[in-house]
Amino acid sequence: MVNLKINGIAVSVPEGSTILQAAKAANVRIPTLCYLKDVQCVGSCRMCLVEATGAKGLVAACVYPVAEGMEVRTNTPRVRKSRKTTLELILSTHKKKCLSCVRSMNCELQKLALEYNAEEDKFGTDHDLKPIDDLSASVVRDNSKCILCTRCVAACEKQTIGAIGAKNRGYAKVIGSPFDVSLAFTPCVNCGQCVVACPVGALYEKSAVADVWGAIVDPEKKVVFFTAPSVRATIGEAFGLPVGYNAEGKMVTAIKQLGDVKCFNMDTTADLTIMEEAAELIERVQNGGKLPMFTSCCPGWIKFCEHYYPELLPNISSCKSPQEMFSAVLKTYYCEREGIDPDKLYVVSVIPCTAKKYEVQREELGGYTDAAITTRELAKMIKEAGIDFVNLPEGEFDNPFGEASGAGAIFGATGGVMEAALRTAASKLGGEGSPIEFREVRGMDGVKEAEYDLGVAKVKVAVASGLACARKVIDDVKSGRKDYTFVEIMACPGGCINGGGQPYVHDEVRNNVDLKTLRAQALYDYDRDSEVRCSHENANVTRLYMEYFGRPNSEKAHELLHTSYYNRPKY
Repeated sequence: MVNLKINGIAVSVPEGSTILQAAKAANVRIPTLCYLKDVQCVGSCRMCLVEATGAKGLVAACVYPVAEGMEVRTNTPRVRKSRKTTLELILSTHKKKCLSCVRSMNCELQKLALEYNAEEDKFGTDHDLKPIDDLSASVVRDNSKCILCTRCVAACEKQTIGAIGAKNRGYAKVIGSPFDVSLAFTPCVNCGQCVVACPVGALYEKSAVADVWGAIVDPEKKVVFFTAPSVRATIGEAFGLPVGYNAEGKMVTAIKQLGDVKCFNMDTTADLTIMEEAAELIERVQNGGKLPMFTSCCPGWIKFCEHYYPELLPNISSCKSPQEMFSAVLKTYYCEREGIDPDKLYVVSVIPCTAKKYEVQREELGGYTDAAITTRELAKMIKEAGIDFVNLPEGEFDNPFGEASGAGAIFGATGGVMEAALRTAASKLGGEGSPIEFREVRGMDGVKEAEYDLGVAKVKVAVASGLACARKVIDDVKSGRKDYTFVEIMACPGGCINGGGQPYVHDEVRNNVDLKTLRAQALYDYDRDSEVRCSHENANVTRLYMEYFGRPNSEKAHELLHTSYYNRPKY
């Protein structure tokens, strides 16, 4: 342990700690812009400069190591002046369209500029308006707002994609794609981790809000929303509620107050996915099919595999994602049941994921989803409608797709799809008395492994969270080092609860709060308290098979609930 003082506060931290870590232990706040825990630590933005004994000049707290007896001052006049000047220099090249920016009132640069009384035009406005790249189905880039913190670059590199990077040096430095092409023409998997890493409005999702409002007021349209499992655990953050607050009831009420719309529970088709996927896995195990079988719920992972591991496409389950299954069910079964013209039913998916926007445009999925909006976009619509979200009464999902199982809810956390599938597979293979919880596949570790005896078969499973971990698992499979039966992969670290469409969270929170664990716990608590905890016990899904699909993996199920994949170029 190393003993030092931060602003006169004595603190002991492990050897090798940085001043920033020591300050956290002393409960002293040091501002940052480029630093992001578990993503980037480069000391380039110079916002975290402090005075420290033994150092020549100001030092970057995020990278400077502590020393025995060191005394650190974080708020001297020299330090404050340096930070203010840094902010004013950043603002001089920043497109200051703050009132209409997607990050207005939730921008890390805006917050710091206010705190340090920075003058936005102290050094003039010396920038060229750069073209906005909006060709991607999911992510929009506005380099005129970029502050060159490179957090987006680090997030993309952490995902092992590298679709964006720093180009040129010094004053000419910009963030861009190879050969200045649009993100749409790179191997970007649309995960949106760059978006949630960006501290300003230089990256944001391609919005469908205007289209959804248009459908709501169109007298010729019947609008239905359905919400993904993880949204209930995160949307409250956009309204100041605690991280991990289950806001399902308020969310449903708010959606119904947007207009004459219905709101369904996507957990229903999470359960439907498990029925199809479990049947497919059992068929592969019993009949010598292609193993290991990989899950297919995450469109970011699917595109990643199409670009980088096309030889493994036969290993991926042919099941559509819950989003695409639900839309297909709504435009067929639901329309037939309710006597609705499918062309007049406008289907809105509320998702934690920017990649789902790309998925909507995949032609092989049938075009059943009319719009996919992120958690952030739904929050924007609720605010625009003047709805007092925090004080709303608890609402309930509409029938016939309201009730679902706890297994469907945990889809939103890494390991949740695997656990849900294991519950159903164990019941079908092992009979009564089979376990309900498979805790070995829970948690935020990048890779989790387990082996289970399901009665007539033993299965080896793996769960990978984040694409760097996905590469590790895939390479182990290809080399023969691992012999898995079933593998779950989610593109975003932590799964959908940490998706690229989740509420913006300032770095001070991301660096100090375990967002992923708290959000996931809300889903596991929901599951624990659910009356039905297995997908095959969902009465709505049972009715779907009795009235429409017949059985899992039937011809009709394959027509509407399954899909195919394509080899895509890496560059």
